[in-house]
Amino acid sequence: MTTTDAHATTAPASAVTGAIGRPARSGGTGSTRAGRVRTVRRTLVNVFGALLAVIWVFPVYWMVNTSFQSEEGLYGDVPQFFPVPFNLSNYQAIVSDPTFWAAMRVSAVVTAIAVTVALMSAFLAAVALSRFRFKTRTAMVVTVLVIQMIPAEALFISQYRLLDDWGQINSVLGLSLLYAGHSIPITIWMLKGFVDGIPIELEEAATIDGCSRFGAFMRVTLPLLAPGMVASGIFALLASWNEYTLALVVMKDNAAATLPLWLKRYNVSYEATDWGGIMAGSTLIAIPVIIVFLIVQGRMATGLVAGAVKG
Repeated sequence: MTTTDAHATTAPASAVTGAIGRPARSGGTGSTRAGRVRTVRRTLVNVFGALLAVIWVFPVYWMVNTSFQSEEGLYGDVPQFFPVPFNLSNYQAIVSDPTFWAAMRVSAVVTAIAVTVALMSAFLAAVALSRFRFKTRTAMVVTVLVIQMIPAEALFISQYRLLDDWGQINSVLGLSLLYAGHSIPITIWMLKGFVDGIPIELEEAATIDGCSRFGAFMRVTLPLLAPGMVASGIFALLASWNEYTLALVVMKDNAAATLPLWLKRYNVSYEATDWGGIMAGSTLIAIPVIIVFLIVQGRMATGLVAGAVKG
């Protein structure tokens, strides 16, 4: 091959190499730029989420902060974002009040009964709507949805007259049944979604292994349904523990007051609003719910696949 031919062969090869190399370098730059865009976008989303978290937490922090402040700090010209000096007089006044502990007992019993009745009733209804096919199934599902859409205030008169006929005014049992009735529709919807998410083939496999239909449900489906039961129970607990208007209608006697009613009546004897005492009482009312949630929140995501596969 002559020198001219060698140059002719080398030149196109160099051109091809350059043509191939340039897009590679250009692609690397574009990938780096896209990575930077994703990083900036993720940072902005995180900052926005942190700001939302601060906005959400601030009222709770201000409640706790106010509960530890003295009267001079509360009514001063400059708001105090930190309780200095630290003051426990508001909590001492609440804890030393026997009516607070009486209201705590009433709320605890009412909530326990309401949550138990709501979960048991909603559990049976959710299983029936999810696992069985019958003529009125669709009508029952729509009825549950319609009942949930009715405002609670629209039922106050009929509910009061019903409890009055039963002799359950100022009664823990009467208020518990009303709370359970209000929680059952939404609890049915929540549990039905969990039951629908558990394949019925798991129960059929258990029956092949020798379990009865009821035994397969209790040994396979029920453990997998535990997270849904916990989540639904937490919702029913919050709805019953914090409810105020229905308790105001039914529980007229101060001795039968729930915690929200007690907090409303706590400041009646004062000429001015005792913000320190109210915030201390609100903080103490929130503590039991927080403790319960911390206990069960770790179990809400467990058991989803436990027992699903036979080893």
